[in-house]
Amino acid sequence: MDWAAVIDMVAGFVVALAAAVGIHRVRGTTAVPAAWWAVAAGVALAADGWATVPEDGAEAALTCRRLGVVAIGLCPGMSLLGAKRPQHGVWQAIVASLAVVILLPAASAVLIRPGSPPDVHLVTRCLVGALLLLGWLNHAATHRAIPVAGLVIGQMLLARTFLPGGAGVVIRGDALDMVAAVLLASAAAAAAAWPGSPRRKAGGARERSAASSFATLVAPAWEAFRETFGAAWTLRVAERFDAAAREHGWPCHLGWRGCEAGQGGPPDWPRDARRTFVALLRRFVTTAWLERHGLPPRGAPSTADAGPHGTPD
Repeated sequence: MDWAAVIDMVAGFVVALAAAVGIHRVRGTTAVPAAWWAVAAGVALAADGWATVPEDGAEAALTCRRLGVVAIGLCPGMSLLGAKRPQHGVWQAIVASLAVVILLPAASAVLIRPGSPPDVHLVTRCLVGALLLLGWLNHAATHRAIPVAGLVIGQMLLARTFLPGGAGVVIRGDALDMVAAVLLASAAAAAAAWPGSPRRKAGGARERSAASSFATLVAPAWEAFRETFGAAWTLRVAERFDAAAREHGWPCHLGWRGCEAGQGGPPDWPRDARRTFVALLRRFVTTAWLERHGLPPRGAPSTADAGPHGTPD
């Protein structure tokens, strides 16, 4: 077994182990399937390194297998984009269908043109590049932006054969492939160990108003939600919360970095705002998750009773 295969195996094992840590971190959320897809991506990379290379048609076999690794590697990010209840379970079938569509050229090459590399259409090449870029953009502004960027760069190096203008074949022992594997392993380990958000300092005596108390109360859960689900769902939830705030006259605004609250507004507006905030997050997280992040949903309505502004579309 050559060094390239060993590096792929070790990198795949590290990615799968880091993803397993991620499963524990995101427990109680609809991001768990995305973490399982990441485990599958690591296993696929390790299996690619473990598998033997036939003497005849080696490049074609390697290219078909690499396309499978790339297809599964796109699934975690795609899974996260459909993480809202109740459709998050059905969405995984769509994610699997995407992987199958990307793998069709490899299946065609194996079954119809044995010994030939897969003929990946330009549309598929553009789709692979777009999904990789989308995965990076979703987490580019989070506290894990650096390791996520490393993961995406590593994926792009592995997938370069299937991007627009790619060579079309994979050669065992290519230096860029080994760099990609090392980068994926390092970035995955860093993402697993990277702190999700900076530690908060205890509030001073001035943070005693109902407005500031509300902003402080929701901050830990909001930061954890942002770091888990990325920009796509964070901005959508913030939009729905702000729509409810405008309708009911609450003096608060939910932004990327947290909630900004002022004075005035209807009596007991923090209680109503909290109920809406909890209802929005309950489409993605469980009661146990909310309690772990300092927001027990006592008195919060169910998502079905949240009203027109209680859930994100």
